[in-house]
Amino acid sequence: MQALITRYGGPITAFMIFTSLAWVVGLLLLPQLTMIDYSFRPALPVGEIGGPKDVYSLDNYAYLFENAGFLTIFIKTIWSSILVTVAAFLICYPLAYYLARGTSLSRARLLIVALIVPYWINEILRTFAWMLILARGGLINTMLLSLGIIDQPIVFLGQTPTIVLGMVYAYVLFMVFPIYNILDTLDHAQIEAARDLGAPWWRIHWRIALPHAKPGIAVGCISTFMLAAGSYAVPTILGGPQSRWFTEVIYSQFFEGMNWNRGAAFAFLLLIICISFIIMMMRIFRVSLGEVAK
Repeated sequence: MQALITRYGGPITAFMIFTSLAWVVGLLLLPQLTMIDYSFRPALPVGEIGGPKDVYSLDNYAYLFENAGFLTIFIKTIWSSILVTVAAFLICYPLAYYLARGTSLSRARLLIVALIVPYWINEILRTFAWMLILARGGLINTMLLSLGIIDQPIVFLGQTPTIVLGMVYAYVLFMVFPIYNILDTLDHAQIEAARDLGAPWWRIHWRIALPHAKPGIAVGCISTFMLAAGSYAVPTILGGPQSRWFTEVIYSQFFEGMNWNRGAAFAFLLLIICISFIIMMMRIFRVSLGEVAK
């Protein structure tokens, strides 16, 4: 606090603190508290709110576990989000290592720009592009049919693997850049010393590169999982009735069933899972919250 006052002066420091608190309380804390309050109360007509029927209970949460269809979608969403995270890591770690240690600075900058440019386009438009590629009359089916590899078009859309593919593409940057930023600080002399001592490439990564990149991997996994679990556009465009995402269920509770209380309960359960995933990643990679925040 004193350092801020010394650097910026009292009035500017007070303004910064006030705006930060207003942001946290008004846009983060109060909406979450409101959602939690809604989740424990029944959906009642306006005239009955505050009346004898307006009591706190776990009915909205119990409804999820009593409804086999919603529970299956919930579990499938969490599992698929984990698959998206694992797939993104397997793709992004070699790419991040190559950008940080496997190529020249000029080429790395060129590749980074090549990665970023497609994301100048809106996520929905990029997802629609995948829909056109994977449609029955899309690019992939047209090529396979013309080469005689298949006799009938393959149905890609509406399948969970297609949603996983779309999400890996949509959120790949959130995995590659945290890992790249950490690997870029790795002392190249350590890698050269390991090579001089005869260490194979897999041991260099297992004993040197991966331990050094733990904070970046944790941040990438957390970001990718949370974005995948909370995604709505990608599963809606690429999915179908047999591959519904839990966010679609939440949306239907809010805006189709007009049951905000049950929708709030479902949303809060998803939030709890995401927070649990954050804690689990921090435990697995043995990083602190301060290291993740960096």
